[in-house]
Amino acid sequence: MTYTQPKQMHLGVVLSPTTAHVAGWRHPDAISNAGATFEQLRQIVDDASRAKFDFAFLADELCAPDATDEILSRDPVVYQFEPLTLMSALAVTTKEIGLVATQTTTYNEPYHIARKLASIDNLSGGRCGWNVVTSYVPAEARNFNLSEHVTYENRYERAREFCEVTAGLWDSWTDDAFVLDKESGRYFDPERIRRLNHEGKHFKVAGPLNVVRSPQGHPVIVQAGSSEHGLDLAADVAEMVFTAQRNLDGAVAFNKGLRERAERRGRDANSFRVIAGVYPVIGGTMEEAKRKYSELQDLIHSEIGLARLSQLLDFDVTNLPLDGPLPDNIPVTNAYRSRQELIINMAREGNMTLRELYKEVMSAYGHRIVIGTPETVADSLQEWHAAGASDGFMIMPAFLPTGLTDFVDGVVPELRKRDLFRTEYEGNTLRSHLGIARPDVPSGDPALV
Repeated sequence: MTYTQPKQMHLGVVLSPTTAHVAGWRHPDAISNAGATFEQLRQIVDDASRAKFDFAFLADELCAPDATDEILSRDPVVYQFEPLTLMSALAVTTKEIGLVATQTTTYNEPYHIARKLASIDNLSGGRCGWNVVTSYVPAEARNFNLSEHVTYENRYERAREFCEVTAGLWDSWTDDAFVLDKESGRYFDPERIRRLNHEGKHFKVAGPLNVVRSPQGHPVIVQAGSSEHGLDLAADVAEMVFTAQRNLDGAVAFNKGLRERAERRGRDANSFRVIAGVYPVIGGTMEEAKRKYSELQDLIHSEIGLARLSQLLDFDVTNLPLDGPLPDNIPVTNAYRSRQELIINMAREGNMTLRELYKEVMSAYGHRIVIGTPETVADSLQEWHAAGASDGFMIMPAFLPTGLTDFVDGVVPELRKRDLFRTEYEGNTLRSHLGIARPDVPSGDPALV
């Protein structure tokens, strides 16, 4: 394998006002409104941009959490802005920083997604990324004329063809297709259009896309599934992979294994970046940081903790003894398989009770928790980066805005002292931030390629 890790790490931030921690919204200093105001959201992204973060990340689900009204009343993500709408607004009110939005391949059509994302990439000057998901939440199906969720295998089969179609649509035009020749009356060169004419198992799409080719050629493709199907999709199409890894050895093995998988599919091992999720809790001293974390954990209500845990496991644990273990033989889910496996392994390896498990999971949803001072948090990130565990980190603040400003004001200067993070952007697009190549338009008839 010929992978060369970037000298400096990449950083992104999850733009979720109530953050990864299920009870973060209850902290006295936290934004409690899941939708927040646009001015608050814009300011958070501006803070990340001033710190020269690579991107802000907008997660999404197409339904409210699947729970009783009583339990749902304790859930801070019962509503949120639709991410492409928010992304569009941020695209014209921010500069330089990349913007990554989640869009599902299960309950969308390729032409819609290709057109919307190409438009945003043009409007933002090339800062758009697409987090490809297959809708792991079964309740989404009931909002789209279905009584049951699409099977796991079919979701990934559809996703693969979906990505193929969107890529073909983004290559509808060469970069110099539109000549705008007033004298001859020729708007575009007819030799520089590529009609897709795709006919597959799931989609029949003629094209061309009625949007000019965007500054990045294609928006950056992000993928986060870590099951076998998810890893195969990442190896085929991803340019940034977001992963939940809790220990160093496992993260190193994941990074290495994914790149080998990509090479077996004919891709360059340097053609994508692996970004690990990190939930930092930062204090002036280690004791202060531990106290902050403990205070947040105490805010998790057992009802919402168990309900969310049940959702991630796709197995009801709400009526089981809090101080007992997770049951054996939990059925393999049709929903989020990689996260289910991660949580089960956490419980088994840590010999956790259900109470301990839901508190651990609900604080960071299975991502690594780093508690300490700015120096020790920087030490931990440096250790992972130096070991080849990841190319960078998705920062998941305990709550906003303080959780991000603690990291920006404390940890980022430490990373810069060690020459591990940029002081200025070197380009204007998300691809330039990540060091990912811009794709060329393939030659030949797309229906035959």
